[in-house]
Amino acid sequence: MTLNQISTLGLERFPKDRYHIGTDIANPDAILVRSHDMLNMTIPETVLAIGRAGAGTNNIPVQAMNKRGIPVFNTPGANANAVKELVIAGLLIAARNLLPALRFVETLEGNDDALHQQAEKEKKRFSGIELPGRTLGIIGLGEIGRLVADAALKMGMKVVGYDPNITVESAWSLSSEVKKANTLEALLRYSDFITVHVPLLDSTRHLINEKSISLMKQGVIVLNFSRNRIANEDAILDGIASRKIKYYVCDFPSQKLQHHEAVITLPHLGASTQEAEENCAIMVINQLIDFLQNGNIKNTVNFPNIGMERESPHRVAIANANVPNIVGQVSTCMANAGLNIHNMVNKSRGEMAYTLVDVDSPVPPKVITAIALISGVLSVRYVPFPIQ
Repeated sequence: MTLNQISTLGLERFPKDRYHIGTDIANPDAILVRSHDMLNMTIPETVLAIGRAGAGTNNIPVQAMNKRGIPVFNTPGANANAVKELVIAGLLIAARNLLPALRFVETLEGNDDALHQQAEKEKKRFSGIELPGRTLGIIGLGEIGRLVADAALKMGMKVVGYDPNITVESAWSLSSEVKKANTLEALLRYSDFITVHVPLLDSTRHLINEKSISLMKQGVIVLNFSRNRIANEDAILDGIASRKIKYYVCDFPSQKLQHHEAVITLPHLGASTQEAEENCAIMVINQLIDFLQNGNIKNTVNFPNIGMERESPHRVAIANANVPNIVGQVSTCMANAGLNIHNMVNKSRGEMAYTLVDVDSPVPPKVITAIALISGVLSVRYVPFPIQ
């Protein structure tokens, strides 16, 4: 079932002889969503997975899905180039005072000579700065942060990055020209521009606040294309009033920020390109298909990445709370039923764990029922191949 319009290039990935796609399906196996608010939605008991065609999952009740053993897929990096381009546009708009310049031109009246004279007379009011040699501080060095860093370096900027949770893969992909800030405070003190690319978590909520703003350089330009609550809007406006912040550029309209001369607000355009929408749809649908047909999991916000090559057509997928002896009890259930385990893999992530078991013969329904009754098991599914 789709809750938003999903790119047809992605939907075409579903084999037509196996899948029915629609906006009003009574008992769906999976839900595809973009921005639709699912927080107060009654999610059918038949749902096995939720796929978000985008990175953020704040519109999905992830904790409730954990209790049901339902993975919530997303598409990290699929819209990274689109967001990067918007960040660079924001840098240029702010650096060159383009928004007030545009507003000024809209007020001009008269013939061409009059317009030219007024423009020449007033253009010094909108004098800006050039980017080469300026320092861009990037908070969060995931896919988007790395692309922004590369683009900024190519424009001659100095780049400082801070990410205490950077992965090995991200570190290898990062240009050696990006200077590492050991603390957030160090990045804030030396940056002419600051851009934020972190998920919204308890630890990142209001990351940009009164204290962090007090550490910034005078006249700093702050960009937020992550989530609106990453920045405390009252602190932002106080920073603008004290001239600590020259511009705040973000992708999240709000009543507090509306009609403020030093705020450049866009209507959540980060992933709003044809290419990004197609990339997100293709990525999340490929992930959903692999999960539904093979039980494999890649790119969820609540489960470990886990996959196993098919060496048997008979597979059982089990989601459970990350507690001791689940795997042992599953093995015992199968042994008692005379089933031989061909291959098994188990991984955990926080409070969630997931197990794939391939066996050498068909799995009777009573075995699935017995596994489902094990304390701590959240969901269990028989995944024969080809899918039946």
